[in-house]
Amino acid sequence: MTLVLRIGLAALAITELVVGAWNQFWPESFYSDFPTVDLTPPFAEHYARDFGGATLGIGIVLAAAAFVPRSVLVIPALLAMAAFGIPHFVYHLHHLEAATGSEATFLVASTGLSAILPPVLLVVAVLRMTRDRRRPDLEPRDLEPRDLEPRDLGPGDTDLRDPALG
Repeated sequence: MTLVLRIGLAALAITELVVGAWNQFWPESFYSDFPTVDLTPPFAEHYARDFGGATLGIGIVLAAAAFVPRSVLVIPALLAMAAFGIPHFVYHLHHLEAATGSEATFLVASTGLSAILPPVLLVVAVLRMTRDRRRPDLEPRDLEPRDLEPRDLGPGDTDLRDPALG
């Protein structure tokens, strides 16, 4: 399950990082050269750069979750992607009138994948988390931080719930 999550998270991260960087740093090129973007309202640099920055942010969180696939990163990253991907898909699904057949196919397929993949991966992540909590053979270091019993702390100690810290 972890491999499936890592591959899915990495694929989403790469896509978001490429689209986000392109839009953030070369917004005019993104508007004129990215397939189907010119079907939308006129170019606005402010919105393009805002979209690029937000997309980069989602990509960074997805990449972090792919590298460290702990539920505490995976679930928020996938929720963030779903919060963007689902409305993005719905918008394009209802604005295909100016698109050619191939453009409409590209839009529905690409935005549909970014809408469907996060919820599917969320199910995988929750199943993995549930399975791991039930496994008696896992050492405390293999479980999510919230699965560990709280430690008795002395004055001034901070409970990071990291078994490596003792």
